[in-house]
Amino acid sequence: MKDLHLLPKVRDSWSYLYVEHCRVDQESKAIAIHDASGRTPVPCTMLTLLMLGPGTTITQAAVRTLAENGCLVMWCGEEAVRFYAVGLGETRSSRNLMAQARLWADEQSRLGVVMRMYRQRFDEVLPESLMIEQLRGREGIRVRRAYAELSEKTGVPWKMREYKSANWRGADPINRALSCANSCLYGLCHAAIVAAGFSPALGFVHTGKMLSFVYDVADLYKTEVTIPVAFGTVQQGDGMIETRVRKKCRDVFFETRLLERIVPDLYQVLGITGATPVAEAETDLLDEDDAVPGGLWDPVADTAAGGVNYGDETSPPRQPPGRQVDGSRGLPEASEG
Repeated sequence: MKDLHLLPKVRDSWSYLYVEHCRVDQESKAIAIHDASGRTPVPCTMLTLLMLGPGTTITQAAVRTLAENGCLVMWCGEEAVRFYAVGLGETRSSRNLMAQARLWADEQSRLGVVMRMYRQRFDEVLPESLMIEQLRGREGIRVRRAYAELSEKTGVPWKMREYKSANWRGADPINRALSCANSCLYGLCHAAIVAAGFSPALGFVHTGKMLSFVYDVADLYKTEVTIPVAFGTVQQGDGMIETRVRKKCRDVFFETRLLERIVPDLYQVLGITGATPVAEAETDLLDEDDAVPGGLWDPVADTAAGGVNYGDETSPPRQPPGRQVDGSRGLPEASEG
C-alpha cells in the first residue's frame, strides 16, 4: 500500500465522537468543543467521524480543518438516531467508486457480491450450491436466533424488531437500544465507505436508498457488535439508554478493532484486489490537490490526460470518417461553393 489515501487511516483512528448543544471551532491545527462544562480540545487527525447532534454550531474553519484531516462530519438528530447530511470523505479519487459501479451495474457480478456478503456473515462454510433465496432464509434464521439467545442470556424480554421513528419514546427499551447502536454502526460504516472512495448509495443487497451500501456493510457486523451491545445495556437498566449505548458501542468498536476490518472487508466482498501502480500514482495526485480535475474519458484508451490541447500539431484529434475539424476552434470546416 503506497500511502494512506489508498487505504485511509480509518483503521488507526478513534471511531467516532458525538456532540450536541455545543460550539465547534478551529484551534491551531485541531478543533475545540465548547459547551456548558467548558472547552475540550480534539485532535481531529485521530478522529474518523464527528457526529453533530441538536444544538450544535460549527465554524467554516473547523469544517475545513476536519476535511483536510480526513474526518467525516455528519449532521444527525437527537441521540444520533436520525441522519440529515454528511460531508466528503478523505480520498478524491473515484477509482473505487467506478469499480463498485461496474460490479453493481452487471447482474452477474452484483449477484457474486451479494453471495459473498451473505457468506461472510456465517461462522461455518456454506455449500456453494445454495441459491440466494436459501441464503436469505438462513440469514433470517441466524438473526432471529441471535435475538432469542441474547434475550435468554440477559433476561431482557424480546418480542420483535420494531422501529418507531414517529414515536421514539413509544418503543420498548431494547428496540430503542438496538436503533441507537445500529445508528452508531451506520455512521462508522458510512465514514469508512466514503473514506475509501466508495458510494454509500450503490447497495448490492439493499437498494433504492442513498445509504443502501451502508446498510449492506453494517449487516456484516450487527450480530457481533450492536445486538450484544443493545441487550447488555438494557440488562443493566433502562435509564439513559441512548447515551450508555453510544459509549458502549465506542468501547466495543475499539475492542473488536472494527475500523481495521471494514475497509479490507469492503475489498473482499467486492472482489477488488487492490490498486495498480498507475492507479496509485493517479490517486496520489488527485488527493494531493483538490483542484486537479483528473483525466478525460476516452472510448479507446479509457482515460486521457487532462489539460491536453488536442488541436495542436503534436496531438491531432481523432475524427470520424468523412468529417474534418478546424483544430483552432473545434468547428466543422465550411464547405466550398
